[in-house]
Amino acid sequence: MIFSNEPIVSVSNASIFQGINTILRDVNFEIEKDEFVFLIGRTGSGKSSLLKTLYADLPLIMGEAVVAGYRLNGIKTKNIPFLRRKLGIVFQDFQLFPDRTVAENLYFVMRATGWKDKTKMKSRMVEVLMGVGLGGAATKMPHQLSGGEQQRVVIARALLNEPAILLADEPTGNLDPEVSDGIFRLFQDINKKGTAILMATHNYELLKKYSYRILKCENGLLLDSKTRDIPLSSIHDM
Repeated sequence: MIFSNEPIVSVSNASIFQGINTILRDVNFEIEKDEFVFLIGRTGSGKSSLLKTLYADLPLIMGEAVVAGYRLNGIKTKNIPFLRRKLGIVFQDFQLFPDRTVAENLYFVMRATGWKDKTKMKSRMVEVLMGVGLGGAATKMPHQLSGGEQQRVVIARALLNEPAILLADEPTGNLDPEVSDGIFRLFQDINKKGTAILMATHNYELLKKYSYRILKCENGLLLDSKTRDIPLSSIHDM
């Protein structure tokens, strides 16, 4: 159980690895239950590796981390699906099944995460699609949707299990500016309803426009604007 005074993410003295390579070292940060946090850094600086570690796609070998009530150190394979039920994961490349309708894409995730009651599944599917502005898209195939609409489906999919936090890896990276703005406003709405957001982005315009906390991967370290590790001038150098 996650108590109200406990952070959704707590990482201390951690090192992030890809194979035998150390990507980030001495990582220390927390994310509170209602926070919106940007994750920035140059390509290859460790953003995706950090996110993958948080949802247990990469093992945490050194240090301590607790995410949504689950300790990542030595987490058993059988427990990883339970961890991920408490997370929403949004990818840049959508990862929708192209041969299944929007509804079938969502039902697949629901069945995989333990939903069994078909009436409740349909109700939740309709609810999340309405919430992202796609109430009429259930019977459409992914190729019938625009890029922005497909990303909204991905966000709906991530919201199915009412996650404590959304982990988003460049969710607007392949979208034009106007569509990106709409997707970002959707994330803001989700955050205002109490879901924490950790969003990796290269969109400097967002950083200039919104004064959310920033984590920056740089030279093997994770810098934190909350602790004044990041001079504002350095944000340009992503």
